[in-house]
Amino acid sequence: MKNQASIAALLELIRERSSFVISSHLRPDGDAIGSALGLMHLLEAMGKQATVCFVDPIPANFQFLDGRERVRTSFGAVDAAIFLECDSIERSSMDRAQFDAVRPALVINIDHHRSGREFADFNWIDPEAAAVGCMIYDLAVAAGIPVSRSMAECLYAAILTDTGSFNYPSTSASTFAMAEHLVQSGANPNRIAADVYFSNPPSKVRLLGIALSNIQIDGAVSWSHVTVEEMERVGASVEDCEGVANHLIGIAGVEAAAFLRELPEENQFRLSLRSRRALDVSVIAEKFGGGGHRNASGCSMEGTLAEVTRRIVAQMREACLPLRDEGATIEAPTLPSILLA
Repeated sequence: MKNQASIAALLELIRERSSFVISSHLRPDGDAIGSALGLMHLLEAMGKQATVCFVDPIPANFQFLDGRERVRTSFGAVDAAIFLECDSIERSSMDRAQFDAVRPALVINIDHHRSGREFADFNWIDPEAAAVGCMIYDLAVAAGIPVSRSMAECLYAAILTDTGSFNYPSTSASTFAMAEHLVQSGANPNRIAADVYFSNPPSKVRLLGIALSNIQIDGAVSWSHVTVEEMERVGASVEDCEGVANHLIGIAGVEAAAFLRELPEENQFRLSLRSRRALDVSVIAEKFGGGGHRNASGCSMEGTLAEVTRRIVAQMREACLPLRDEGATIEAPTLPSILLA
């Protein structure tokens, strides 16, 4: 097991305390939700009190996870706060004023992003981990706690989604070994996949249709967008945008992709970036104050749709140049573009 020293130190801190609040980033995804709930089950199995706190609601396709009904938007006094895959308290799905009012004596940071920052009293950052769910699994194994069915399903959902269904380069033999053990512990991979990927509301499918109709391709780069008006037209929510970027990177010959979502604030966009192979889009995201994984990152940008598109496309084109220099085949069909000028 990797990170034995960090895990041992963290377990000692946990054993010395009795109550915890767990949170992750805004608009929690599968890894944030599954890891937080999985950690809640682990702490309770260790005889601790644990509360999961998210400001944003849990998306419909993760409502099947055991413990989701216990997620709160606020919390009381606790011994420690644990933040999962956040680079700061401000990035968390937790009210900062409330946090400051009941400031826990200990703040713990568990992250696997390359852009992770040591903002807490105790920081465990492992960029090689395929998901934070993998880190929580290692914590459970080191603690000697049997993995319950509830914990197994939460952690399996976390790992499944953050590895892109075991497609991202971070996936390794150890990832499959964890998945195997979680299935042996009660996680049902068929049901989890059906709930996560095949229970989409009509609004999400309609929004995907709009995003796909807006696709632009230029050589090895693809991008698309949705506006606030387009989202309102089909009754789509922010969570309905989840996964659109994966369709863009799935185009033959495309090595870097960006999905732009217009925000309600004027001239503000949220970007989801994807890449293949060794192309590191987290470097691009960090240039605009974001971050994430090598092949899946995000950031926010200010400007008109045309301005933001030009800036991000220029960055992706530049990132693709080394691939061309190495002789990689990165040609793709080019569609007419009104935003390249």
